[in-house]
Amino acid sequence: MPAAPSPLQDLLARRTREGDLYEKLPEGRVRCFACGHRCLVPPGRDGVCRVRFNEGGILKVPFGYVGAVHVDPVEKKPFFHALPGARALSFGMLGCDYHCGYCQNWLTSQALRDPDATVPPQDVSAGELAGLARQHGARIVTSTYNEPLITSEWAVAVFREARAAGLVCSYVSNGNGTPEVLDYIQPWVSLYKVDLKSFRDRHYRELGGTLERVLWTIRSLHERGIWVEIVTLLVPGFNDSDEELTDIARFLVSVSPDIPWHVTAFHKDYKMTGPEDTSVRTLLRAAETGAREGLRFVYAGNIPGAVGQWEDTRCPSCRAVLIERRGFRVLANRIPDGVCPSCRVKVPGFWEPDARSLDAGP
Repeated sequence: MPAAPSPLQDLLARRTREGDLYEKLPEGRVRCFACGHRCLVPPGRDGVCRVRFNEGGILKVPFGYVGAVHVDPVEKKPFFHALPGARALSFGMLGCDYHCGYCQNWLTSQALRDPDATVPPQDVSAGELAGLARQHGARIVTSTYNEPLITSEWAVAVFREARAAGLVCSYVSNGNGTPEVLDYIQPWVSLYKVDLKSFRDRHYRELGGTLERVLWTIRSLHERGIWVEIVTLLVPGFNDSDEELTDIARFLVSVSPDIPWHVTAFHKDYKMTGPEDTSVRTLLRAAETGAREGLRFVYAGNIPGAVGQWEDTRCPSCRAVLIERRGFRVLANRIPDGVCPSCRVKVPGFWEPDARSLDAGP
């Protein structure tokens, strides 16, 4: 018998609509396509994410609210090859299809699993979010904080308004995708950051996913022409061995050596307080591994000012410094058009000409 819904579940259930990413099956069951779990949901039950649920043979999905909204530099997402220095309006809902013990956004992502996560929903329209972005001078709108794949219907509603206002749209995601959800968001999403949390399937299963599904998503995003950047949060003793870092770098090179790889420092958070915080030495070792294996753009993050050249973007041909950074601040940008001023080599990314070519959407 299903457990009685919590007060938060009751609040969220009233902020839903019928989903697009599912199929109806016999006996009132539904199959959800929003994430790689592809949940088979009987009537009266919810999926792994806890926020998509079957009501009388109809899949109801989150709509019309946010759990968090902020204006951040795009470098914080992090995107280092997308409109450097631009502001991004970041919004998120509640819920996630993973349960990472070190989640830094656990107040929103784990709201339905952890009674200590008590973020209430704030009602808002898609048009209001697009207007808020314009009001604050943001050029990018980002679905983040919770897992955006499981709230894709709401994200696309926001992105329709954002694109009509001339804004660029992006996802910050765990990458647990499906062909159906990528088809659904592809007309709207220009930038996509994937957390590649490990290169060991057993670790992914501890977090609630599978490695194969994330690797598939990364390849598929690249093949679809969406600009992709990858982040690996280095957790000591979990994913920071030389062997695993080498495996990650080699996989990314096999997709494209032009994919930026951000190796970032872990700090004690949420339920994971055992490992030590990531050292500068570990960050540098990971960055050097990526470069040695053939990645042309590797960055070390979360310890600003301590990692030297690994915060900056350099020309892959002549090695001139093109974008100088400290943390999330752009100190100098010498390639607004994506072309090295010294040797005229084109640097892969999403630069000013790409943004200007966007129309209001399909």
